[in-house]
Amino acid sequence: MSPVPTLPELAEDFVSQLTVERGLSPHTCAAYRRDLEQFCGFLGPERHDAPGTLGDADIHRFLRHLRRQGLTPASIGRKLAALRTFGKFLCREGYLTTNPAATVDAPRTDRRVPGVLTREEVDALLQAPDSRDPNGIRDRAMLETLYCSGMRISEILAARLEDLDLEGGWLRCFGKGGKERPVTIGRHATEWLRRYLEHVRPQWDGAGAPELFLTDRGRPFSRSGFWRVVKKHAGAAGIVKNITPHTLRHTFATHLLDGGADLRTIQEMLGHAQIATTQIYTHVSTGRLHEAYKKAHPRA
Repeated sequence: MSPVPTLPELAEDFVSQLTVERGLSPHTCAAYRRDLEQFCGFLGPERHDAPGTLGDADIHRFLRHLRRQGLTPASIGRKLAALRTFGKFLCREGYLTTNPAATVDAPRTDRRVPGVLTREEVDALLQAPDSRDPNGIRDRAMLETLYCSGMRISEILAARLEDLDLEGGWLRCFGKGGKERPVTIGRHATEWLRRYLEHVRPQWDGAGAPELFLTDRGRPFSRSGFWRVVKKHAGAAGIVKNITPHTLRHTFATHLLDGGADLRTIQEMLGHAQIATTQIYTHVSTGRLHEAYKKAHPRA
């Protein structure tokens, strides 16, 4: 009879399964791994050899520990979500009969309204890269694509040359869980992508890299490298707001809503599984709400 795997070994098996079967991104899998390593470390080595003894009391103790460490409710909720998914795996594999995290309530969080840029700020940001410089042309193409498509940073970094249809103005995108969706990129992004592909990328692509966006050394962009590009040009544009690549995704959705797009359409464009996730943009797009009120209410 083979020995029962330890809890850390089962956690590693679980993360490997996420990568292969569910097609989650390396970034997401790394986050799961960190959360489970932290949980196993909290339990201590004396509990590692008995995964079948895991109970809801262990989950509650871990969450109290995280609160004492000063973690935000959102961070604690994310770690609890990882434990719930891990608990399902342990039940499915026969190591537990009930999921110990299933009945543990997540801490209440205030839904943060995402920060967005004004149209003037977007124009300033997009015009900040130096169009006479190869890096500037690439940066402009990336920023235009991000704003015109609403893609997540992980999606745009994973985009490949073969996913792009310049003539049709489409980019094939693989979102969370490997779900595929087509995103439209618009004429401005198409124009800058064409300039980048014709005049810049061929100079850098000595190794035949499949990724759409490359550094000037011919390598795929990292998340931190992409963040630096956005921060650099936001500073040059005089934008004082705290801006990240995700800010352009929020801005994309809000500007669509302001322009009259309905929530269901925006949900599909963003690749949201639930409409509730998209509804947060109604809190941002106050201009459209006021306009609808003035048109519809008799006492406006």
